[in-house]
Amino acid sequence: MFAVIREQIDTIFREDPAAKSVLEIILCYPGFHAALLHRAAHKLYKAHVPLLPRVISQVSRFFTGIEIHPGATIGRRFFIDHGMGVVIGETAEIGDDVLIYQGVTLGGTGNERGKRHPTLGNNVVVGTGAKVLGGIHIGNNARIGAGAVVVHPVPDNSTVVGIPGRVVRYHVPHEGVLDHGLMPDPEGQEIEELKQRVTDLEGLVKQLIAGQAISSATGNQGTEPGPESK
Repeated sequence: MFAVIREQIDTIFREDPAAKSVLEIILCYPGFHAALLHRAAHKLYKAHVPLLPRVISQVSRFFTGIEIHPGATIGRRFFIDHGMGVVIGETAEIGDDVLIYQGVTLGGTGNERGKRHPTLGNNVVVGTGAKVLGGIHIGNNARIGAGAVVVHPVPDNSTVVGIPGRVVRYHVPHEGVLDHGLMPDPEGQEIEELKQRVTDLEGLVKQLIAGQAISSATGNQGTEPGPESK
């Protein structure tokens, strides 16, 4: 157990530059508390101990604002940064070295039975407020942008942004970092393309109007009566 705690503390030092001391982490990091309480609850859940795992989960939720069902499977060096509003469902599976920010939901899409929550591979980063829904697989080294809603599988080494989430091939400059400032913006690109199409159409309409005006003027000149007809 002490080895698990030590590894969790080392993970926080690695992922969060704001962490200044071991005592600060122990006293002030809800993600640290939630992860350790979940590991205890999960052991009891796997041992088929009734009720107590859920009680531990709810106590953890009360004190940390993080709700992790005791049935969820979580790998090593898991870190929830800030953490308020994080929800992780019963059949969720999380690999090693996964980083999750506040407001993230790893949830289901209805009242279906069986595997109904997502599986995250190793070294996955899930940005603030993202929702990953259903029994889908998120590949290793994937990055999910803030606010994304992901309902389809995500391949390895890719980034997902937007609502609904869209896969965008992207080179991550620093391992574990989700650099939103460098991410492509599919919605923005579509808006720019639409604006360009509108501009092109406006130019075409102006050309047609100008052509009709010239034709009308030429036609009127050709039909003017000559002197011999006056």
